[in-house]
Amino acid sequence: MPDLNIGGQAVIEGVMMRSKDRIATAVRIPNGEILVKTEDYRSLSSRHKILNIPILRGAIAFVEMLIIGIRTLNFSAEVAINEAEKEEAQKKGTEYQAKAARSNTFWLALSAVLAVALGILIFFFLPLAISNLFKVDKNAVWFNLVAGAIRLTMFVAYVWIISLFGEFKRIFRYHGAEHKAIFAHEVGDELTTERAACHTRFHPRCGTSFILIVALAAIFIYAISDTIYALKTGHPPTLLSRFGIHFSLLPIVAGGSYELLKLSGKTRDNRITRMLIKPGLWLQKITTKEPSMDQLEVGIVALKAALGLVPSNVPVDKARVP
Repeated sequence: MPDLNIGGQAVIEGVMMRSKDRIATAVRIPNGEILVKTEDYRSLSSRHKILNIPILRGAIAFVEMLIIGIRTLNFSAEVAINEAEKEEAQKKGTEYQAKAARSNTFWLALSAVLAVALGILIFFFLPLAISNLFKVDKNAVWFNLVAGAIRLTMFVAYVWIISLFGEFKRIFRYHGAEHKAIFAHEVGDELTTERAACHTRFHPRCGTSFILIVALAAIFIYAISDTIYALKTGHPPTLLSRFGIHFSLLPIVAGGSYELLKLSGKTRDNRITRMLIKPGLWLQKITTKEPSMDQLEVGIVALKAALGLVPSNVPVDKARVP
């Protein structure tokens, strides 16, 4: 099965799809229509050959995916807020509407920054702090094995807990719709909700699998960095030193993990690859749910828009697909 370089993400009441030259986000609004936003896109590594080398291109792609993901999630949140406030805005006039839009943009941007900072604190710093309590800081390998186990446990617990909430269940269903639509495209199937429904919701190139690969790669790379630090200084790194070193090496960890994820997508029919990607597919039993036909329709519309099969680069308020 070929890897056609199509990726995506579930958002609030919708799906974002990214092809090599376009990003499209489709969101279902209360009146039943699908709102579509598209924009041209070319990654930095595709625009500059000097950046298109292994590891470096992966690190760049990781940052680009993070920015795109936050931006499209904020867009879907703005759509939800605007639709909810539309009636009140119409009553109070355009001045109120403009003030509300500026306020929403500010709070959404602030929320994104705080979410990233909180994620670094909880999933990056906290496992290191907890591992220190086990008194294994003098052994680089054991310390990072413990920290990695704690990080993975916290992540799995986190996604399981949020999967119990109704709003997140809907997002996870859209996640399933994204995967089914991509699978239909990858095998050359007709891009309809009926055909997409026939495909699995578990995809080896999912971001969930990427996070697992990052966690495992981090154990290996950070064990090496901690060992080098101890050899040069004569003592293991302190908690803050370890955090600084590990955080500075995150681009290398992410870049290497990205290359491994891409490789798994290209060799997914290989027996060894199938065995290695199974943990990520198991975790997707939590992070994806079976979508409804309406949700699959949103995923298909987003995919078609990303492939240039529906009108692109038009004002958002006019890009509605019945």
